[in-house]
Amino acid sequence: MKSTTVNFESQSEVATWLQGIFEAQRTAFQANPCPSASERRSKLTALKRQVSRYQDLLADAMSADFGFRSPTESKLFDLLGSTLELNHLISEVGRWMKPSRRSTELLFKTNSLKIVYQPKGVIGIIVPWNFPIYLALGPLAAAIAAGNRVMMKMPEAAPETGRTLARMLGEVFTEDEVSVVFQKLPSYDLFTSIPFNHIIFTGSPSVGKTIMKAAAENLTPVTLELGGKSPAIVGRSYSIEDAANRVVHGKTSNCGQICVAPDFAMVPRESLDAFVSAAKQSFERLVGEGYATSRSYTSIINERQFKRLQEALTDARNKGATVIPCAPYDSSNTNRRMPLYIIVNCTSDMLVTREELFGPILPVIGYDTLDDVVNYLLARPRPLALYCFSHDTNEQGNLLARTHSGGATINDWGWHVVNHDAPFGGTGNSGMGTYHGIEGFRELSHAKTVFKRRRFFPTQLFHPPYETPLQRLVLRFFLGKPDPTLKH
Repeated sequence: MKSTTVNFESQSEVATWLQGIFEAQRTAFQANPCPSASERRSKLTALKRQVSRYQDLLADAMSADFGFRSPTESKLFDLLGSTLELNHLISEVGRWMKPSRRSTELLFKTNSLKIVYQPKGVIGIIVPWNFPIYLALGPLAAAIAAGNRVMMKMPEAAPETGRTLARMLGEVFTEDEVSVVFQKLPSYDLFTSIPFNHIIFTGSPSVGKTIMKAAAENLTPVTLELGGKSPAIVGRSYSIEDAANRVVHGKTSNCGQICVAPDFAMVPRESLDAFVSAAKQSFERLVGEGYATSRSYTSIINERQFKRLQEALTDARNKGATVIPCAPYDSSNTNRRMPLYIIVNCTSDMLVTREELFGPILPVIGYDTLDDVVNYLLARPRPLALYCFSHDTNEQGNLLARTHSGGATINDWGWHVVNHDAPFGGTGNSGMGTYHGIEGFRELSHAKTVFKRRRFFPTQLFHPPYETPLQRLVLRFFLGKPDPTLKH
């Protein structure tokens, strides 16, 4: 795999280069269209070994791209998460590959029916900047487990990470197996217009729509993980202090730049002040006033995102919200560090209630009844995650049954994502399709139905000419008698 910077003078040259990689992968796939379980495990094991070898370089690269990111946080979220998924795939891929036996209809008893899971071909993976290793290696590992080849577009906001990942993967994969495109492209369409056999995109709903539109030109199926405003609902049976601590952890991890971070909290109206106070204390305990120089706190990725968050705060203040910083803002810091801001007295016309925040801003909304919560959520796009803090099992079940989200965690945040035997994905505005677990394997495989007729099974009895006694008997048995009172 080439990991050097490629410079072209024209957009057509870039398109030719990308198409050349794709054609090489497609040719290689046609030569080996169904790698064995041992081949797939070998590739996954090699990938796992590289994650271990490169852990310090990858953590340093991510920190350089962010301005600062805790090496421990990078290893916990990006590298440990990737390793856990690789362990699961290595353990299970052989079992998942086995054909799935199915039952024939009664009419075809004694014949056989099975599903064969066949690799799709060349998979395009478009990686976001917030977790550039975990959200690259997770889909990559799933694609390899399913027997595919991969072209991966790394985010332009994380160039050091892209270069380091290309180097790491280039040591164990040829370019016709896995190719990393980390260079800045003159147009996003140059990648999305390639006729992949499947595309996985992680990012915003607005960009997801353009990805889906481009994929439609080639009738390419897509997996879209798109985020959204994931709510944290605190019930009256749950400790306000503990809920605040766990929500704040979600908002301060990676400085809130997580697609499944709690976007806003809904708490009983009478506990709103107590929740705000507990959240401030949690921030002080987890990060503190030294957030601007803390080795445990991540910077906002770039100036554009930093400015977007500042504009959201200004918009909230101008429209009457109360904005509460959890530490004094240090305007002298040049590494885009922000304390957590809690916002109360929100209204529906504010940016903080309309848009996914993707940063350390936490609107807190009071409610009176669970019906109020459900109605509030049903009036808005479906989120990627939902968090229910409650010891009341009836309340938990009620909330989960009446609302939709990509996934959910009860009495904490986000941990459903890193349990890799279960699927991860969105619904509605928060995405479609899944990866992780057997569902991810099947997402990137074609489920081919294979019916095998027993040698002497007389299917010819259903050939023309029609209206034979046997055909009439079969139709009467399965369809019953028609209603003679019905008229044309």
